[in-house]
Amino acid sequence: MTRKAQPLTLAGAGLAAAFGLAVTLAAAPAVAGAADKEKCYGVSLKAKNDCAAGPGTTCAGTSVKDYQGNAWKYVPAGTCVSMDSPTSPTGKGQLAAFAEK
Repeated sequence: MTRKAQPLTLAGAGLAAAFGLAVTLAAAPAVAGAADKEKCYGVSLKAKNDCAAGPGTTCAGTSVKDYQGNAWKYVPAGTCVSMDSPTSPTGKGQLAAFAEK
């Protein structure tokens, strides 16, 4: 016995829209909290970066080594340049991508 797909009803469309709105609102606080954070390059461990890990990578969790100079992690604002980074030219986190030493 086969079933035919039912056309989307107005009630079904409303339910889908409500679900989409709920998902969007649930994600909003994470974005709003980014105001008190800064991107810090060279401080994340392998596959623990928040985003940006150079050519051939997609985004979060794609760094291929610890303290990768082109991978960043969100840290509390004002703390990046005091965090240890053994690959950084200064030995500390950087506010921009860098070539590892």
